[in-house]
Amino acid sequence: MEAIVKTDGRQFFLTEGQEFDVGSIPGEPGDIREFEVLMLIDGDNIVVGTPIVEGAKVRAKIEAHGKGKKLRFMKFKNKTRYRRRLGHRQQLTRLVVESIEGSTN
Repeated sequence: MEAIVKTDGRQFFLTEGQEFDVGSIPGEPGDIREFEVLMLIDGDNIVVGTPIVEGAKVRAKIEAHGKGKKLRFMKFKNKTRYRRRLGHRQQLTRLVVESIEGSTN
């Protein structure tokens, strides 16, 4: 069974056992989070929510908290000797899909 969920302002296509990273969410490693399902796929049977599929849930376990890859960018103004190099590392939470539950009526 597969599902599309929305979290952190993005949509994710998930299957059971899959690992994925989202923006930092509260909780300790081992905690379970539930996400609402936008679309549920079970073989040839597809259920599209309006906007969510009633009774369907994706349960995911928090595996770890960490940081993403370092992004570097630069500001520059011509002829004024202004140069500034900046960087950013996004706080991330790694989740593992435990189960996808729902009826595909």
